[in-house]
Amino acid sequence: MRLLTWNIQCGKGCDGVTDLARIVAIARETSDADVFCFQEVSSNFSSHDGGGDQSAELAALLPGYMPIFRPAIETVDQAGQLHRFGNMTLSRLPVLQINNHILPWPGAGSVRSMRRHALEVTVQAAFGAVRIVNTHLEYYSVAQREAQIARLLDLQEDASTSPKAPTRQPDEPYESQTVAASSLMCGDFNFDVTDPQHALIDRSSRPGLNYRDAWTAVHADGQRSPTCGLYDHVQWTAGPDCRDFIFATEDLTGRVSHIDVNGKTDASDHQPVFIELADHDTPIRRT
Repeated sequence: MRLLTWNIQCGKGCDGVTDLARIVAIARETSDADVFCFQEVSSNFSSHDGGGDQSAELAALLPGYMPIFRPAIETVDQAGQLHRFGNMTLSRLPVLQINNHILPWPGAGSVRSMRRHALEVTVQAAFGAVRIVNTHLEYYSVAQREAQIARLLDLQEDASTSPKAPTRQPDEPYESQTVAASSLMCGDFNFDVTDPQHALIDRSSRPGLNYRDAWTAVHADGQRSPTCGLYDHVQWTAGPDCRDFIFATEDLTGRVSHIDVNGKTDASDHQPVFIELADHDTPIRRT
């Protein structure tokens, strides 16, 4: 199973050009992914997307993948025009369940910030059902990020202590739902790997299956590849940083055979991060 996560900055590259076709081409060159998770997908916010629907464009550029776009922000202007902004997951694996979790937003009126969410798509991998959690946490507020992390951990604790197998009866609400204990959580977390908020996830010890940073399952030396600030030195004045992660539940870390960052593209201010999981637990060749 292969997954790629990327904050695409609404398709805007470091050259100032917005080009979703370029985003998709680079994503596919980076990994023949079964699941693509994109953050910062815009619809009718003209300053970001020129007034178009980026979710529809991405769906058209990736035929053969089931497109799932859910907004964190959904507003209507005086003319009745709908404006949406959020995350998008596209899967060529069978999709069993879709949930959109609006994350906490404490102190919304006191600090520059915006609503955040976690798009949860449960897919059927060769080794079982997996909840793919595609998220993007608050940039400006530490307190909001901490509240959002707590909610994400609550969701994982609930899922792993009360799993539900699908019975595949989509015409009956009680019998059609799936809750998978196994999970990959990815996206732009807006904290650095050295930040205590990273440890809140990576060292969590709640009941059930906890998340662990998938990078350390392969790279024993701890050396990190930066995921932002490589080419955009206007927004990232301090230089390269690592803020995009893939976390895997404890039962999946033994399946992680490869994880890396594409550091060669400047098609966004962030870099694509991609992972491969074996169908069976496998001894890892650590680097």
